[in-house]
Amino acid sequence: MEEIVEKTIKIPEAVGHISVVGEQDSNLRILEENFQVRIIARGNTLKILGKQQEAEAACQVLEELIAAAKRNKIFTRDDVLTAIKITRSLKSASPATDLPDVAATPMETISTFLGYIKPRTEGQRAMMEALNKNDIVFAVGPAGTGKTYLAVALAVAHLKENLVKKIVLARPAVEAGESLGFLPGDYKEKIDPYLKPLYDALEDMLPRDLLKRFLEQQIIEILPLAYMRGRTLNNAFVILDEAQNTTFMQMKMFLTRLGINSKSIITGDITQIDLPTKKDSGLVSSFYVLSGIEGIAFVKLTNRDVVRHPLVKDIIDAYERYDEKQNSKEK
Repeated sequence: MEEIVEKTIKIPEAVGHISVVGEQDSNLRILEENFQVRIIARGNTLKILGKQQEAEAACQVLEELIAAAKRNKIFTRDDVLTAIKITRSLKSASPATDLPDVAATPMETISTFLGYIKPRTEGQRAMMEALNKNDIVFAVGPAGTGKTYLAVALAVAHLKENLVKKIVLARPAVEAGESLGFLPGDYKEKIDPYLKPLYDALEDMLPRDLLKRFLEQQIIEILPLAYMRGRTLNNAFVILDEAQNTTFMQMKMFLTRLGINSKSIITGDITQIDLPTKKDSGLVSSFYVLSGIEGIAFVKLTNRDVVRHPLVKDIIDAYERYDEKQNSKEK
């Protein structure tokens, strides 16, 4: 019979106790049910009793809850279940063959102005590892894999550590079934909804007053891709989001903006191309044009890296099966 071990985790004084354990210890009860452990809460100290592997997994999820609480995030039941699901998949799954071999890489943390963020999946860890070794990283994968959020976190960490002097976040303004012309306001007001996900990520990582100051001083710039033409970006961390909606020439223009002591992450999902012809995507063509160039890395995230609601992965799988059936009919 496997020995029962005891592990201890302390909730920092600055972190809200309820944010971690949940109302009436509801988060702890979820962990007990899913990991077959017993968790005893005494003040800010949590004791986890169970078999070695189960106790370690429960501790890992608790550390995620504490890290989120430091960012003033309150976990819902679905968030806790998602964290459990991810933890189990990381322990049981072997690294994907098309990802960099980072299985032996220790779990690192990303230091932002509002606390620490951890990569939560193999694909996210592969993004971090690739950026450590390369100046340009393409991170491609389905919705919900945290590509944009992690890219922004890495950019903020580089700014915080004075490794770069500014952050530039860009998105192509492609109409995804909606017409900009019929939206109210001037061009900036029309384009802001396309850039909102980037603002949302930044608000999790910088105090509001500091973010406002950085935006006013253009230490952080959030802009449509077209506004980058003609610029050279030195000492900058540059992110291109939704890159599947760039054309061949737009992708070339973006990549050639990179200056001295700069890094870039390009994120996108080739299943969500909104261009009239999918083969025109600058993200798709980049695989063929840039493959094999030293200093450029491609990281593929998969459905296993989805970190949103547990149903998101099932939804992605269902759409992929549907697309495969449609493609086979067309053939």
